[in-house]
Amino acid sequence: MTFSDDLPLIEPPVIAHPIYLRHRHWMSQALALAHTAGQAGEVPVAAIVVGADNQIIAQAANRKERDADPTGHAEVLALRAAGQQLGNWHLNDCTLYVTLEPCMMCAGAIVQSRLGELVYGADDLKAGAICSVLNLPDGPCSNHRLPVTGGILAEPCRQLLQDWFRQRR
Repeated sequence: MTFSDDLPLIEPPVIAHPIYLRHRHWMSQALALAHTAGQAGEVPVAAIVVGADNQIIAQAANRKERDADPTGHAEVLALRAAGQQLGNWHLNDCTLYVTLEPCMMCAGAIVQSRLGELVYGADDLKAGAICSVLNLPDGPCSNHRLPVTGGILAEPCRQLLQDWFRQRR
């Protein structure tokens, strides 16, 4: 079978919904931060907390290696900084953007912070505690439910992680 130059090229539909565009914007920012973390020797994961006014409240990248801290995940650091910035641990009006599906520890911190919304990039098929392996926020032990959107810029998020780990093996 051969393809003809006469056939029209079918482009995938462009999603122009304002919420999707906002999610892509902030995930792009998180990806840039994750890339910088990877260059510094950290697993390239980053998180950004955005307020109801669509402004950054806090951002962080993984710092487990730098700080010798097993809790130095981007999500925990960003949530902690957001609470300090706002002077309140209740983050119900905030959205957390993170490049990788949160683990069990981070999912617990998300629930405890009463986060308003979670948006993540790539699924974590080994340790994801939002939908891939566990669903902690909707589990019986959770006292807080929140909207979750996964898969925003999933491929670039996944590719960044795969490339980083491939370089180290």
